[in-house]
Amino acid sequence: MRHLQFCFITIAFLGLSLSSHTQATIPRLALLDVQHYTFRLELSDKTDQISASATIRIRFLQPISSFSLDLVKQGEDGKGMNVLSVREGETAVDYRHKGEALTLFLEPAAQAGEERTFQIIYQGVPADGLIISRNTYEERTFFGDNWPNRAHHWLPCVDHPSDKASVDFIVTAPDHYQVVANGFQVEETNLDDETKLTHWRETVPLPMKVAVIGAARFGVQLAGEVDGVPVTSWVYHQDREAGFYDYALAVEVLRFFADYIGPYPYRKLANVQSKTRYGGMENASNIFYYENSVTGDRSEEALIAHEIAHQWFGNSASEQNWFHIWLSEGFATYGADLYMENKYGRDKLVGRLQSERQQVVAFAARKMAPIVDTTIADWNALLNPNSYQKGAWVLHMLRRQVGEQAFWNGLRQYYALFRGGNALTEDFQRTMESVSKQDLSQFFRQWVFHPGQPQLQVEWEKPRRRRLKFKIRQIQEGPAFHFPLDIQAIGADGSTSKTWTIEVDEKTEEATVKCKFRPGQIILDPDTWLLFSK
Repeated sequence: MRHLQFCFITIAFLGLSLSSHTQATIPRLALLDVQHYTFRLELSDKTDQISASATIRIRFLQPISSFSLDLVKQGEDGKGMNVLSVREGETAVDYRHKGEALTLFLEPAAQAGEERTFQIIYQGVPADGLIISRNTYEERTFFGDNWPNRAHHWLPCVDHPSDKASVDFIVTAPDHYQVVANGFQVEETNLDDETKLTHWRETVPLPMKVAVIGAARFGVQLAGEVDGVPVTSWVYHQDREAGFYDYALAVEVLRFFADYIGPYPYRKLANVQSKTRYGGMENASNIFYYENSVTGDRSEEALIAHEIAHQWFGNSASEQNWFHIWLSEGFATYGADLYMENKYGRDKLVGRLQSERQQVVAFAARKMAPIVDTTIADWNALLNPNSYQKGAWVLHMLRRQVGEQAFWNGLRQYYALFRGGNALTEDFQRTMESVSKQDLSQFFRQWVFHPGQPQLQVEWEKPRRRRLKFKIRQIQEGPAFHFPLDIQAIGADGSTSKTWTIEVDEKTEEATVKCKFRPGQIILDPDTWLLFSK
């Protein structure tokens, strides 16, 4: 996901605090594991109410006589879901629907290792999660927008990133809509009542944050294929020409990540113009971009690269919980940086990193917090430069720490190990240590689990006997960071230069180097490898 610049203001105004009910999700995950969802949805132009059923197959991990799914109950404002019935086969199941929890009471109780299937019939007007609105052309649209845990506003589910399941979406809508969803299309059939049934199936287990549908009057184009994977563009029909041109970039982006990281995990890639509240939302195989991403000049190439990178990191290899969101957003941010470097050269990467460094430093001036910040109670607050830009910088510095070959091998190995699963930062650290044969505990401790970055003051004395002396001070509060610091001296005539690398591990470090010329200028980190401020 990439957020728009105004996203923080919007979220603060909405007052969305979405984490409280999911605190209870964590012990629940030890009790059950959803295997598959089938959602049947009826959409209408006459009302915002959806009529739906959810068939959910669950494997129970322990003996259990009741369990809860996440589903927002209809409130006094008339928004939310109203459950009409719950059945297991032909047998009615007792249930209680209160707040954001739908509790099912089992008779007989489930046994460890047992799989059972339940059907929930429900209806209601979604307060969130499924955005029913009008697009920029005043045409009615329907777009799922589930991050971080807003799926349960319209879908009964376990709304947590560590519970993954395969999913079918079977959508009946007025026949002037094209419907897109995760996975591959199984069926599209025009019915007798001027409606159309569209069935999409995703056999790869997904977290619910990226399981969505979209329905609008789309223009659709096959942009190309990568290793047999069709890459399609879905744009408002008025934007066909510009949108098809812009989104066709996805073909070469997909090629890059497939070559450098590993096989693409899904059977198709749809790039969709949408009403997502974010700049882009990385729904699995079904990426939603904000409406104005269609420009006709391909100015959102980095956004497309960011969202496609998520298909590997965030969707397939997912963070185990929201506190480790940098494994998704930091990886996608640096993934876009790497793609841009590969296509346009090192200068493009450096420009992006310098901009990202400024954002990290500015954020640290407002809030001093680590990347993995377990004090956060509202997941929307995680959409910050620590998760995105600092996460990218951690990967960039790691690239230098372990070397180019080990870095890429480590990324590939991490993806291979956690493809289709979930990981914590410690899992990524262990993978990189295994590949690089280095102890990275200090690196991860200071850059991921400790707040801030080094703030440097560097003094230097004019050379004596062809020796140049530096005094390096870390003036930030807290302990010293350990890092290699490149210092470049440029001669007074501008024609001579030399760069030295000094290992810094104290708050005050002194170093003397050989220098055969009189420096006129000293530059810190000339090649942009260090996250720091002055």
